[in-house]
Amino acid sequence: MRTDVEFLTEDAVRLRGWLYRPESVARACPCIVMAHGFSATKEMYLDDFALAFAQGGFAVLVYDNRNLGASDGAIRGEIDPWQQVNDYRTAITWVRTQAGIDPARIGVWGSSYSGAHALVVAALDRRVRCIVAQVPLISGSQNARRLVRADLVAGMRAAFEADRAARYAGEPPAMVKVAYETEGEACALPTADTHAFFMGPIRERAPSWRNEVTLRSVEMFVDYEPSVYIPLVSPTPVLFVAAKEDHLTVVDLTLAAYQTAREPKQLLLLPGGHFDAYVGEAFRVSSNAQLEWFQRHL
Repeated sequence: MRTDVEFLTEDAVRLRGWLYRPESVARACPCIVMAHGFSATKEMYLDDFALAFAQGGFAVLVYDNRNLGASDGAIRGEIDPWQQVNDYRTAITWVRTQAGIDPARIGVWGSSYSGAHALVVAALDRRVRCIVAQVPLISGSQNARRLVRADLVAGMRAAFEADRAARYAGEPPAMVKVAYETEGEACALPTADTHAFFMGPIRERAPSWRNEVTLRSVEMFVDYEPSVYIPLVSPTPVLFVAAKEDHLTVVDLTLAAYQTAREPKQLLLLPGGHFDAYVGEAFRVSSNAQLEWFQRHL
């Protein structure tokens, strides 16, 4: 059963999403808290994961990050990783108050950018009993070096500085596309599979998604270093899900980061690229493994 829900953050921003409850559960059940990655909204296949988890006996809270999708937020398209981390923690606080939820058994799930957040939240918040980090961002600075050609880095930094100066002078934040619509144009995530994912049929499934974010969202992406927190996740169990051909949140960084995590941990290495984890056979394999992980540890 899925119901629409909303809750307030500590700074009174209203976040909206869905709360799934398993059928025919007579006792308080564990709950998994989920949000999507960079700019994405909950309709972009999070419902498929949530349904699989609910059918496996879990309540699931799925919500849109602030400034995106159905959630409120004054600066649309603003993606502040630390704000999103804090909102994850607020979501945990809220769902623990809901009837039928066991407050002592809370898991966190994240994918891509929110996969990074899941790692950070688990390191900071011991209310979290178990996490899944699917194709997670490991290092903003290292990832940016893979996505941005070396001869374009100086121009990117100059754009960040100009945007800061303009905002200080009272101008609105500069905006940039998430994915290119025409190959070669400036965007936050300049890979062909990003274009194929966001510009493809998913747009009909997620009509609230907008192909723009603030330029400072990209600057905050570059400055975000979740890898620092990975050794601190233990003793919370963590399942890393990586994709062999991922060149968006590049797989070699994920595999290296996995080595820095302490037990209990597990690695699932999927075929295909970054976005393949959401659909088809990779989704079936991954969602089953993730469900088993949550069942074991929650």
